[in-house]
Amino acid sequence: MSSLSSTSDRLFTAALSAVLGMYVLLLLVLLLADASFIGWGDLRHCWEDPALRASFRLTLMSCTVSAVLAVLVALPSAYILSRCRFFGKSLVEVICDIPIILPPLVLGVSFLILVNHVRFGGLSLEDTVGRLSGGAFGITFQVAAVILCQFTVATAYCIRSLRGVFEEISPRTESVALTLGCSRAGAFCRVVLPEARRGIVSAFTMAWARSLGEFGPLLVFAGITPFKTEVLSSSVYLRFTTGDLHGAVAVSLLMISVALAVLLTLRLLSRGRV
Repeated sequence: MSSLSSTSDRLFTAALSAVLGMYVLLLLVLLLADASFIGWGDLRHCWEDPALRASFRLTLMSCTVSAVLAVLVALPSAYILSRCRFFGKSLVEVICDIPIILPPLVLGVSFLILVNHVRFGGLSLEDTVGRLSGGAFGITFQVAAVILCQFTVATAYCIRSLRGVFEEISPRTESVALTLGCSRAGAFCRVVLPEARRGIVSAFTMAWARSLGEFGPLLVFAGITPFKTEVLSSSVYLRFTTGDLHGAVAVSLLMISVALAVLLTLRLLSRGRV
């Protein structure tokens, strides 16, 4: 009986491993197809483009800023959703998931309408920012638009991820801290956050990766202006639409390399290996 059970267990594990292996193989084949399509000359020519180097720098900066802001907003939001019961909670949860559900272009159009066509006291938000800065700053078709789009989408994923993390942490530890004289804020900072540190790193990783791949809202709200609002995802689009397929693949491989390096580093950090 035990031998039959062990054989069944091995077959079950093998079947699940085969499914995983097929998906991993598909991803590897896609990467190998891209790598075989171009040569080192294409990569070198791509990297020598000053516009691409500017796009690379803006991508790293915007993704990092967006991910940090997303975690800062998602931490209290996810904690409230996981610990508190209040009227309209289900509606709030659905609203927080809107950036995940909506088509990316819809989010970009919504930002465009909000910033430029909704008026408060006769002025749009774009006009207000321009007046306050003396015309030095704006939102639409600026770096601020890039960060705003990336932040909005990344935060939705962060909230969903961190909520699951907080739900796995027993409220009993907080209750013990409260009985020992710790305030609610103190219990959150001294008990909950240390227990959730790996989940926080994972949420930051997800937010950074999601920001890297964001494109739809940027196309509408931030535009694709070289040396200004062009990021790596829009660089791929620009090269593809102009018929430079080799350049598009080269930038795609650059994005994949950056993503793998950042994600692997953060993964190792979360496990305490770096």
